[in-house]
Amino acid sequence: MKAAEVHKLSDEEIMVELRRLSRRLFDLRTQAVTEKIEDVTQFKKIRSDIARLKTERRGREIRSEQENAS
Repeated sequence: MKAAEVHKLSDEEIMVELRRLSRRLFDLRTQAVTEKIEDVTQFKKIRSDIARLKTERRGREIRSEQENAS
Protein backbone atom coordinates (compact mmCIF):
# COMPACT_ATOMS: atom_id res chain seq x y z
CA MET A 1 0.00 0.00 0.00
CA LYS A 2 1.44 3.34 -1.06
CA ALA A 3 1.30 6.53 1.01
CA ALA A 4 -0.91 8.20 -1.60
CA GLU A 5 -3.42 5.38 -1.20
CA VAL A 6 -3.40 5.80 2.57
CA HIS A 7 -4.04 9.56 2.30
CA LYS A 8 -7.21 8.86 0.33
CA LEU A 9 -8.67 6.54 2.99
CA SER A 10 -11.21 7.76 5.51
CA ASP A 11 -10.58 7.39 9.24
CA GLU A 12 -12.93 4.41 9.41
CA GLU A 13 -11.23 2.71 6.47
CA ILE A 14 -7.85 3.18 8.14
CA MET A 15 -9.09 1.46 11.30
CA VAL A 16 -10.57 -1.45 9.31
CA GLU A 17 -7.35 -1.86 7.33
CA LEU A 18 -5.26 -1.78 10.54
CA ARG A 19 -7.37 -4.54 12.04
CA ARG A 20 -7.12 -6.60 8.86
CA LEU A 21 -3.34 -6.24 8.60
CA SER A 22 -2.82 -6.96 12.30
CA ARG A 23 -4.82 -10.15 11.93
CA ARG A 24 -2.84 -11.08 8.79
CA LEU A 25 0.44 -10.55 10.66
CA PHE A 26 -0.80 -12.75 13.51
CA ASP A 27 -1.81 -15.45 11.05
CA LEU A 28 1.60 -15.31 9.38
CA ARG A 29 3.37 -15.67 12.72
CA THR A 30 1.24 -18.68 13.57
CA GLN A 31 1.89 -20.17 10.16
CA ALA A 32 5.63 -19.63 10.61
CA VAL A 33 5.54 -21.82 13.72
CA THR A 34 3.51 -24.62 12.22
CA GLU A 35 4.80 -24.72 8.64
CA LYS A 36 7.28 -23.17 6.28
CA ILE A 37 6.43 -19.80 4.75
CA GLU A 38 7.40 -19.37 1.12
CA ASP A 39 7.54 -15.57 1.03
CA VAL A 40 9.13 -14.28 4.24
CA THR A 41 9.15 -10.71 2.89
CA GLN A 42 5.44 -10.56 3.72
CA PHE A 43 6.35 -9.81 7.33
CA LYS A 44 8.22 -6.64 6.40
CA LYS A 45 5.57 -5.50 3.93
CA ILE A 46 2.75 -5.91 6.43
CA ARG A 47 4.68 -4.20 9.23
CA SER A 48 5.47 -1.30 6.90
CA ASP A 49 1.83 -0.95 5.89
CA ILE A 50 0.75 -0.98 9.54
CA ALA A 51 3.30 1.72 10.38
CA ARG A 52 2.18 3.81 7.39
CA LEU A 53 -1.46 3.60 8.48
CA LYS A 54 -0.65 4.44 12.09
CA THR A 55 1.45 7.41 11.00
CA GLU A 56 -1.38 8.78 8.89
CA ARG A 57 -3.88 8.26 11.70
CA ARG A 58 -1.66 10.10 14.18
CA GLY A 59 -1.01 12.91 11.69
CA ARG A 60 -4.74 13.42 11.33
CA GLU A 61 -5.15 13.48 15.11
CA ILE A 62 -2.48 16.15 15.44
CA ARG A 63 -4.00 18.27 12.65
CA SER A 64 -7.46 18.11 14.25
CA GLU A 65 -6.01 19.08 17.64
CA GLN A 66 -4.25 22.06 16.08
CA GLU A 67 -7.43 23.12 14.29
CA ASN A 68 -9.41 22.89 17.54
CA ALA A 69 -6.77 24.88 19.42
CA SER A 70 -6.94 27.74 16.91
